Amino acid sequence: MTKQEISEIKKLLTPKNCSITRICGCYVDGEKNKKTELRQAFLALPEEEMFKYFEILRKALSGTIGKNLLTLEFPLKSEEEGGTQEFLMRLKESKLKDDVLLEQFYDKIIENYEFVGNYLILVIHDVYDVPGKTTDGIEMEDASDEIYEYLLTCICPVELSKPGLSYDAAENTFRNRVRDWVVGLPDTGFLFPAFTDRSSDIHSTLYYSKDPEDLKEGFAEQLLGCPLPLSAGGQMETFHTLIEETLGEDCDIEVVKNIHDKLTEMAEEHKEEPEPLVLAKNEVKTILADSGVSNERLEAFDRHYDETAGESTALLANNVMNTRTFEVKTPDVVIKVSPDRTDLIETRNINGRECIVIALDGGVMVNGITVRPVASEANEEE
Repeated sequence: MTKQEISEIKKLLTPKNCSITRICGCYVDGEKNKKTELRQAFLALPEEEMFKYFEILRKALSGTIGKNLLTLEFPLKSEEEGGTQEFLMRLKESKLKDDVLLEQFYDKIIENYEFVGNYLILVIHDVYDVPGKTTDGIEMEDASDEIYEYLLTCICPVELSKPGLSYDAAENTFRNRVRDWVVGLPDTGFLFPAFTDRSSDIHSTLYYSKDPEDLKEGFAEQLLGCPLPLSAGGQMETFHTLIEETLGEDCDIEVVKNIHDKLTEMAEEHKEEPEPLVLAKNEVKTILADSGVSNERLEAFDRHYDETAGESTALLANNVMNTRTFEVKTPDVVIKVSPDRTDLIETRNINGRECIVIALDGGVMVNGITVRPVASEANEEE
């Protein structure tokens, strides 16, 4: 799903646009016991509670695509009778009114979700009358293209509120605050089916993880039947390892600068596109070739890529390198440069020592104090 498609669904989770038909929930304690359950029409909730639920539901559609939000595809076998996708289809078609299916759904989550502490499973059913759009992107409210029926599931931690003092207005005094159990924003969630090309995509789901480095792989594979991609951090580590192993002794600052510049250029060209920039194996190889990596080194690239990332693995450009800054780091010094001025950094051998040299263009500040470059003073003395 793209940013625009996710935003379109998020807009439904507001008082003005709400069309949620039903909300259900199951409170689970730290021993995986069901403590209580919720089942009711969403619009029957008190207004104050609605706003709290909207905040939780919207959070499960927030974050960065490719990091917190991942579009996962169901394997074909999951769509067969008894498969994970087929079960979700039945749950959606029941409109959350089949108590037996709901209990099975809760049981599947409880069995596979690893969490220390109490949590709340929330799931809503909604029906969205998708408005048509003109060629220039203007919505036509009275020209519906189709109906998008979906489920949105959130798994939220439930924790004791912090101890403290509170003001008792009736007694006009301060007292020790009574601690109670508070539902937090979701750690995990998913939208089924996905909303792709502004249409229902029953072959995919949008998966949310609050922590992009803890995607709960086992949970996703068991409940949804979908394999997860590498995490954002895993993709960056994989890319760095790939560069280091492919270049070997040729891995110097100049080549890495060239790779960074190439990725920055590609990101700039792609910034207006709705989907993130994806780098398959051939794209990465082309970037290396364009960055001055020798043919001899490139001959071993395919083998290194298959061993490090996997032959069919694709990487997201915004995961593998920070194109907003260029960083040079030693054990004692960190240098950060604007991505369009990497030309200011070069390496030189000075008095037998390998040095990083930074061209001082413009004013120089040290600890917030404007200073005069040493070179300028030397020139005046001459």
